[in-house]
Amino acid sequence: MLTQQGRSGEWRYESATEQASPEVRGRLALGEPGDDLPDVMHTRYVFTADGEPWMLSDSYEPLALTKGTVIAWPEDGPLAGQGVTHRMAEIGVIVDDWVENVGARVAEPHEAKALGIAPGTIVLTIDRTYLAEGQPVEVADIVVPAETTRLGYSGPVAES
Repeated sequence: MLTQQGRSGEWRYESATEQASPEVRGRLALGEPGDDLPDVMHTRYVFTADGEPWMLSDSYEPLALTKGTVIAWPEDGPLAGQGVTHRMAEIGVIVDDWVENVGARVAEPHEAKALGIAPGTIVLTIDRTYLAEGQPVEVADIVVPAETTRLGYSGPVAES
């Protein structure tokens, strides 16, 4: 979409394995932690447009699905940058549904700093879940400045 607007887009990221927070654990349906070992791959993204930050995303994927596979590190390896649906298909996990919940709130201080916006700026939040046969395979927390973002959604209509 950025190229259609005559703009260039890029992203920076940082991935690390970690133990999921209780909130992420619930969203990924991981159950109770059995030990202190990492159970998710957490990738933090900063997306830019013409060199300026415009969106943040924290993505979490369960290591039970991806550990030891070619897709374990989302932005490294042969499928780097391919997105969740393509990467998961590579290991036989077919993403067949997604859910996004949109909200608005004041930017947290670290978000305002990362986005180059004033403290107190309203941001849109998108809590996304990708599912395969009802099982969450990725959850993401996306943050964009409300004043510069317009969200639009579409999808196929199911036959009745």
